[in-house]
Amino acid sequence: MLKRVFAAALTGVLALSLLAGCQPQENTGTGSNASGVSTGSWDGKTLVVGVDDKFAPMGFRDENNEIVGFDIDLAKAAAEHMNCEVEIKAINWNNKTMELNNGNVDVIWNGLTITDERKQDMLFTKPYLANEQVVVVKNDNSEINAISDLADKNVVLQEDSSALEAFQKQEVYNEVANLAKVADNAMGFLEIKNGTSDALVVDSVVAKYYIEKEPDTYRIVGEALAPEEYGIGIKKGNEDLLNKLQAALDTMWEDGTAAEISEKWFGEDLLLRD
Repeated sequence: MLKRVFAAALTGVLALSLLAGCQPQENTGTGSNASGVSTGSWDGKTLVVGVDDKFAPMGFRDENNEIVGFDIDLAKAAAEHMNCEVEIKAINWNNKTMELNNGNVDVIWNGLTITDERKQDMLFTKPYLANEQVVVVKNDNSEINAISDLADKNVVLQEDSSALEAFQKQEVYNEVANLAKVADNAMGFLEIKNGTSDALVVDSVVAKYYIEKEPDTYRIVGEALAPEEYGIGIKKGNEDLLNKLQAALDTMWEDGTAAEISEKWFGEDLLLRD
């Protein structure tokens, strides 16, 4: 151990350095805020990424309880391009804007749909992935084969997700028997499987992931409710981070890094390009 080799004072310095991850060698930016989240130059700092850890395949926990996924790999690669460390932090998705504004995380990066409402609360990178909201039912459900069939049925969706906004625009929205809001999509799929709810409104990338895992359990019905685009949310006023992150993403798009990550998780290059 280090403390057996060096003097106590030197050991303290080294230990702090190791715990802090990649720290700046000089103060070239505005430093860190009270919570320790970096706010200035990103060379040698730690990018704290807020995620919903039950949002497969974008970000979720594997069998070893490690947070993995498409967005996780993308964030780690971007951090390398920005010459900084990355910390993946699971948050309550309902509180994502508060987590960002309070400085608990630097970015919200986990299948975050760009909406006009969210643009009022945070900055966004350029959209990087297309998505749409779809309706999922249990495979043996013969009563629901179109969106209009949701009348008098029990529908579930994730709270504070873009699924609600998309579903509210459908005529059948005011005709459902009950609309349940759950903390995450994993709970929504469980409700479908257990028969607690009849249908789930969810992101297509998530639906396809669950259907691929359990093709005999779930299916998508009807047409997509609304096309969407994913972006990375950053605290308003932090244009410095926005510009550095976007530059890293642009480089990853050009050098093929991002395409490789897409191939890994989706089997094809689904990235949006200018």
